[in-house]
Amino acid sequence: MDQIQKTLLEQVADLHEMPEGAYNIRSNGKTMDRVTTAHIDILTKDDKQGIDILIRSGTKNESVHIPVILSQSGLTEMVYNDFFVGDDCDVTIVAGCGIHNSGDADSRHDGVHTFYIGKNSHVKYVEKHYGSGDGKGSRIMNPETVVELDENSFMEMETVQIKGVDSTRRSTSAKLKTGAKIIVTEKLMTHGSQTAETSFQVDLNGENTSANIISRSVARDDSRQLFLSKINGNNRCAGHSECDGIIMDNAKIGAIPEITANHPDAELIHEAAIGKIAGEQIVKLMTLGLTEEEAEAQIINGFLK
Repeated sequence: MDQIQKTLLEQVADLHEMPEGAYNIRSNGKTMDRVTTAHIDILTKDDKQGIDILIRSGTKNESVHIPVILSQSGLTEMVYNDFFVGDDCDVTIVAGCGIHNSGDADSRHDGVHTFYIGKNSHVKYVEKHYGSGDGKGSRIMNPETVVELDENSFMEMETVQIKGVDSTRRSTSAKLKTGAKIIVTEKLMTHGSQTAETSFQVDLNGENTSANIISRSVARDDSRQLFLSKINGNNRCAGHSECDGIIMDNAKIGAIPEITANHPDAELIHEAAIGKIAGEQIVKLMTLGLTEEEAEAQIINGFLK
């Protein structure tokens, strides 16, 4: 593994060395390394690119890392990863994609992650995207996440994209059975001429289900962002969608939240706010000795924390 690949792994999976527990590291279209455990198995698909991750019922306090890194310019791939999580589990899954492109051809990674989460299970899912390289070729990522939550299960999903991705379309959909809940937190920053589109659709099908979708984004320079969120309340449930954006320079941000109540006991809320950094915030920090640029960076870091 060269230094570029090591840096990509650190950025997308916080890995400075090979992790404990199960993992599958994919590099430039091929499996670089794989480890399984007594409770977690990882199998290569026979019919298409991707893997099946099998987590046995009762698995507790274990993790799975499945990062993808691309360092060859012009590489394009489509990967399908399916997660089968048994009942009564408590696991952390760390994914993410890093692309280093120093050439003239576009590099692109598209992936579909499908989760089948069993009863009474808790899954924390972390997905980070990162791009680097000074080539003219674009760094493109289009992740799709599909979630099916069985009774009384819980999924925490954290997505982060702060730097270097020229174009992305992120799609997440979830269907919840009785007592299940999902929390999604997105942190996103675009700059230059980058574009980013995020869409969520949650179907609260079971009784006493809940969803909380929170997006924090910053758009700089000439970049463009679009946030779409749709929550369908099909039973007694609670749903909340919130999008907060900071717009700077000549950027553009659009937010389209939608809630639909198909049951009299569905309680749904959506919020959206887009604005620039308040001048008094910058002035206040400058009185403490920061430059205008440092004050601006401090505010953005706090907003995306």
